Amino acid sequence: MINNKQLLISIVCVLSACSATDKKLTAPATNDKVQSTVTYSKKIDWPVDNVAFCNAALDEATMQYDGFRKTYTDPSKVPRSFSNGVTRFDPMLGWTTGFVAGSFWNLYEHNKNQTWLDTATEWTKALEKNQYNRKTHDIGFIIYDSFGNGLRLTNNKAYEDVIVSAAKTLMERFNPQIGVTYSWSWGTWEFPVIIDNMMNLELLYRASEITGDSVYRDAAISHATITMEHHFRDDYSSFHLVNYDRETGKPNWKQTFQGIADDSSWSRGQGWGLYGYTMSYRFTKEDKFLEHARGIANYILTHPNMPEDLVPYFDYDAPKYPEVTLYRDSSAASLVASALLELSTFVEEAESKRYYDAAIKMLRSLSSPAYLADKGQNGHFLLKQATGNYPANDELNSPLNYGDYYYLQALNRCKAL
Repeated sequence: MINNKQLLISIVCVLSACSATDKKLTAPATNDKVQSTVTYSKKIDWPVDNVAFCNAALDEATMQYDGFRKTYTDPSKVPRSFSNGVTRFDPMLGWTTGFVAGSFWNLYEHNKNQTWLDTATEWTKALEKNQYNRKTHDIGFIIYDSFGNGLRLTNNKAYEDVIVSAAKTLMERFNPQIGVTYSWSWGTWEFPVIIDNMMNLELLYRASEITGDSVYRDAAISHATITMEHHFRDDYSSFHLVNYDRETGKPNWKQTFQGIADDSSWSRGQGWGLYGYTMSYRFTKEDKFLEHARGIANYILTHPNMPEDLVPYFDYDAPKYPEVTLYRDSSAASLVASALLELSTFVEEAESKRYYDAAIKMLRSLSSPAYLADKGQNGHFLLKQATGNYPANDELNSPLNYGDYYYLQALNRCKAL
């Protein structure tokens, strides 16, 4: 069951506004454990061809997000989630603030429409001060998903300056003795590092490419290597958090903060790891990162508790606990789908097909009536049935802006293959 220590810390998390959030669908729920608040949307007859499907899904998303941008017109108030008719906003220094601008960039990548370029540009510029944001390690999420995508799609050199400045800010958290980047600045941990931090390495890798200075890349490689050693179990599942001793550099505490128990596998955390090591291989071509990504992918895809539609419960071990409600996490599925599509480009044909097919199945499931919202509904977010932080009873069965972001990114990656 959920241990008392984890429950206590989760309560502290909610009060502290911390940066961490974490049957078949056609059949009605008959088990009280299975969350049964799903409202099914209208069925869309998607094309059979996968690329045509991804194009069509992006067209649908464009219509939904047109309502989104007309509803949320102030880039200084970033919509994070939606529940019971109320939108939750993140403050401008909040960890999810880059995802909405990133989603606008994803849509511009699809439709190449000037109005979407204007929207993405406006919401990106609003985040500029975050290059100096020393309150969170998630500056990579904030800056790379906005300015990084903007640079990729427009080659606006001014975005390079922001990315490098943000990388310098993030490097202030890097401890060369331990070899990793410090995560949360709250709580009683000595030197906490969470698996989510793998995602912020993209900012460092890119900063080295821009500047030619290897210091950022070296720090990213070090962080990925040390995390690989201490966060992961023999089966490639991951703890959420490792607390390091500042003097010895060794772990003195491991836990799974947003999952069911310290020895469980929080599903979005497994996705962060898969995406992070796949991305690290993209930048470094170091075989150890590719092999690690493959191990995580195999763990996820062969897990006995993975639902038939490949949209996981918020924790892969949740079904073992009779008192736990089995909420799905559509954000974990969109994240994993995006990572698998990229991973499929780095491996041999048979393995590539396996990853590609799994990703497409996830995307088609997410585009089904159980997960994809009707236009104008769901606070104008795309995906339903995400889980923010189950132990803290926070953002349950809710849309999340990062779930939408990775869904759109995955659809664009599908188009490009």
